[in-house]
Amino acid sequence: MALSELQISLIGAGALAVAIVWGYNVWQERKHRKTAEKLLRSDQPDALLDEPAESLPRPVAGIKPGQFSAPAEYTEPRIEPRMVAAVVPEPQQEPRPQRTDLSSAAVSPESRPAPDTGLPAQWADPAVDCVLCFSVDAGIPASTVFSMQMEWSPLLTKPLRWLGRADATSGWVLVDAESSVSYGEWVAALQLADRRGAATDGDLGRFMDGVAQIAAQAGAAVELPVRGDVLMRAAALDEFCASVDIQFSVHIVEASGGVFIGTRLRGVAEAGGLSLGTDGRFHARDTAGSELFSLANMGQERFDPESLKSLSAPGLTLTLDVPRCVDGAAAFDQMLSAGRQMTRVLGGVLVDAQRVPLAEAMITGIRAKTIELQQSMRNAGIEPGGTRALRLFA
Repeated sequence: MALSELQISLIGAGALAVAIVWGYNVWQERKHRKTAEKLLRSDQPDALLDEPAESLPRPVAGIKPGQFSAPAEYTEPRIEPRMVAAVVPEPQQEPRPQRTDLSSAAVSPESRPAPDTGLPAQWADPAVDCVLCFSVDAGIPASTVFSMQMEWSPLLTKPLRWLGRADATSGWVLVDAESSVSYGEWVAALQLADRRGAATDGDLGRFMDGVAQIAAQAGAAVELPVRGDVLMRAAALDEFCASVDIQFSVHIVEASGGVFIGTRLRGVAEAGGLSLGTDGRFHARDTAGSELFSLANMGQERFDPESLKSLSAPGLTLTLDVPRCVDGAAAFDQMLSAGRQMTRVLGGVLVDAQRVPLAEAMITGIRAKTIELQQSMRNAGIEPGGTRALRLFA
């Protein structure tokens, strides 16, 4: 059918309109491309990298490069259980650099009690506690102090200890809620970190305000440190502790893939000098009573005298808690020796977390890493297995 002149005209007009739109789009695309190339040309100055030297901040007197002053604002840390590693390091692993030196940073002048207090470190240690002191002439009954602190102490996430003594010539004693004695001199110590993390701003606020209120009602004054400084101390202490908070574990599995019978396990463990604890583990201790290593069930069930009568364990786990043992290398050697003895008696194999037989190179790596971690602790003034370590890594 032949097209009319009107139809031909409409088709031509439509084609022309399409051509015009297409040409406009091409022109716009070229225009934007040129603009983008102009903005992204390599010879344009970079606002960050090519900033003139005179516009950069000048060094501040007394502060070395890389050394920070107090932060502008403090973010309260979350209280979460610390992840304690049970890993086997690669033998060639480089030592992890320690960024925090607690030998100078952990103790601030504001937190130190008077030099003549002679505070027992197991209860109040200026390196790991926020320590507040006050004294009253007439003395305060311990029951009164504990009654007043019950308004805020249950909200604390860190251990709080009260010490008291009659006067400057007496010795400090740990005071608890059952005490009925009055004391003229008082010390309150809030621990700044443990395996759950650092003390929070809320912890320190309740602690400082609460102790100050108790002292004020007794007619005494207490000198409070700067809370922000104590918070930074707590964070630094926790950061360091997290860097050395390692537990090394090796496992014993039945050679043929079977299980170990509970009654036999107990006999083998006790013959090796381990004793069953209330935590469901067997523990090896030195002559001073300090723990060397522990033995646990690889399964979910804990060891206890009753369960061992019918228990079938899929395997055993030997664990060395590095910060809490006095001599980590010697303890690891004893743990390895005990593990090898158990494998011979039980017919097992000593393996890592992936059930791969423990190689000598891996053993050497664990031993070296244990020595390195404990030396880092000593450099920071925290003796492995000592009073300070046992408190921080509880």
